Amino acid sequence: MIDLTINTDLARKILTGFIHTEITRAGFSRAVVGLSGGLDSSVSCTLAAEALGPQNVLAVRMPYRTSSADSLEHAQMVIDALGVQSLTVPITEMVEPLFDRFPDMNQVRRGNAMARARMIVLYDQSEAKRGLVVGTGNKTEILLGYTTLYGDSANALNPIGDLYKTQVRQLAHALQIPEAIIAKPPSADLWLGQTDEGELGFTYEEVDKLLYLLVDLRYTPEDCVQAGFSESFVHQVVERVRRYHFKRILPPIAKLSNRTVGYDFLYLRDWGT
Repeated sequence: MIDLTINTDLARKILTGFIHTEITRAGFSRAVVGLSGGLDSSVSCTLAAEALGPQNVLAVRMPYRTSSADSLEHAQMVIDALGVQSLTVPITEMVEPLFDRFPDMNQVRRGNAMARARMIVLYDQSEAKRGLVVGTGNKTEILLGYTTLYGDSANALNPIGDLYKTQVRQLAHALQIPEAIIAKPPSADLWLGQTDEGELGFTYEEVDKLLYLLVDLRYTPEDCVQAGFSESFVHQVVERVRRYHFKRILPPIAKLSNRTVGYDFLYLRDWGT
């Protein structure tokens, strides 16, 4: 029996404390959150509002012309419930000149461009509002590389990055996120009909259990097969985690000196923190 149940009260306390500490010690008091109307961004936005006060949180909706109307409505439900500041910035006019320049773009290229355009908007608002961008990516997506580098993976701090998708859903219930958001199929809403699980080829429920064994309990792939997972599924997931490691780290720097950033220069103990 693989149990991914979390203590939601404790998680809530830790994560709101994390947001407040990380933002204030950097000299800020506000947060900017890209609010898609999905589960993860709704949870991050709610935690930020609890940590900083709703008046100090800006929720930004960034629809493309084919975005689901439900996404905008669900994001507005969260905005209204929390009382946070909000802004809607359509990205259609930002990305379509690029699409016109390369008419053979496939869905992945177009989706990546949209994700990065959204991050341009968020970081512009970060400067305009003097607030840090709060991330919305969960542990499952991060491990599987199911993110756009310098797109939805870009943020100043991420409160939910150590929670598997199924655990984010547990926390969402505790935070009283609207049931319509919790129950709908997860989607980045980058093209019509897109769903996370449809693209990945498996459900979050099954992959979360496997990742928990591989990452948290340090099972070998062979151990996971013995635990009941198919060999092909284990191989597929292990290969994704290995292949997309580059998305989880800062770009490696060629080492020439004795104090290289990211290798030897790691700590802030001499810098007043």
